[in-house]
Amino acid sequence: MNLTANTPPAQTAEYLRTLPSIRERCTRVFDLAKEGKLQYFDYHPEKEDDVTAFCVDIIKRDFGTDFAKIPPHGRWRHMDANRGRIEPLVAKWSCFPEPPSTTEAAKRLIDLFMVSVLLDAGAGNQWTYTEKESGVQFSRSEGLGVAAVHMFEHGLFSSDAAQPYRVDAEGLSRVTVDKVAAELQVTPENPLVGLEGRTSLLTNLSTALRASPQFFGADARPGNIIDFLETQSVLSGEERHVPVAALWAALITGLQPIWPPARTALAGVSLGDVWPCAALAQASSTSEEGATLVPFHKLTGWLAYSLMEPLQHFLHWRFTGIEDMTGLPEYRNGGLFLDLGVLSLKPGIVPADGGIPRLEPSHPAIIEWRALTVILLDRTAVALRLALPAPDLTLAQVLESATWKGGREIAKTLRGAAGGPPIEIISDGTLF
Repeated sequence: MNLTANTPPAQTAEYLRTLPSIRERCTRVFDLAKEGKLQYFDYHPEKEDDVTAFCVDIIKRDFGTDFAKIPPHGRWRHMDANRGRIEPLVAKWSCFPEPPSTTEAAKRLIDLFMVSVLLDAGAGNQWTYTEKESGVQFSRSEGLGVAAVHMFEHGLFSSDAAQPYRVDAEGLSRVTVDKVAAELQVTPENPLVGLEGRTSLLTNLSTALRASPQFFGADARPGNIIDFLETQSVLSGEERHVPVAALWAALITGLQPIWPPARTALAGVSLGDVWPCAALAQASSTSEEGATLVPFHKLTGWLAYSLMEPLQHFLHWRFTGIEDMTGLPEYRNGGLFLDLGVLSLKPGIVPADGGIPRLEPSHPAIIEWRALTVILLDRTAVALRLALPAPDLTLAQVLESATWKGGREIAKTLRGAAGGPPIEIISDGTLF
């Protein structure tokens, strides 16, 4: 979109909530990196081959050459950690005296996946979750994912005790920090980063569901987004084609009330995961309001990837326009490029406690890091398609099989079993 100094701020705000704006604004930051004009990072393009080789090794180790078996990046993997949980849950419903329709079963899964994603910010290095049924202990994203399945089965998010397998606004409005802490086994000895932030996302989701019946229906539940998407879709034979843009619009608009009010706003619109970039401001010659804001919408992107999978799997929907989706700018993907030397912090530019910088999400170094990550993920996907070769490999498959996994593995190699990131982002439970 060609924005100028005369572009109304409201139009800029609308643009910054679109999918294409993420890649466009991140490209601006990446262009500064190529020119050596960033404030905090240096870019070393010769190291990208190391990332490609590292990722090729991981993919071949785990999938051989059967690249079609690589699943997309999504919350399903975490909820199925160590053993399947989603398929058995759906199978259990089919054994009920009055089993749900296929559409209702899919709505229940959308209910579950949405709250599970909103719980999935960085958990910190200390927290663990022990599954009572199996006795297995989990941490980080897997722990939060497994816990979310059991919270759902316990009816924590439902207003109807007779129907625990749903999420609705009334049920979410009853969620408290204490209830979430108990379900997540949080104690002084087992602390979870961002507990209050996670809980606020869930209670704010209650408000969002009620405020947008066009997306979430009269009974205000996430799963009703299926009904909205059907109205935006096209049937081709027996296959339903659904625009990714429709899903994105429903999520970015319908979930606007969940974001903390302190986030970036433009023309009275709270933009969510959108931040001012100091390097762009320094290099910019335009006075257009909002020209130096960079959108990431990481949680919305993670949610979109996660919701598409059950709709594809159970309803056999086909999403169109998926090429507009970007990689996720979070510390695993971003950490891969730092740990393998594609990016490096300028010497002495940020303080480091024990060698690991610890910064707020709003810090200009974090904004640069995240923007570079989005574009480097695109470049890595292209390189992997050529190197494997696997021309049909999707970005979602690259995230799942290579960059996110690779970021975690290299972190453990370099920093021990806890596998913390190379830069610690101070999480409030609403971002990472």
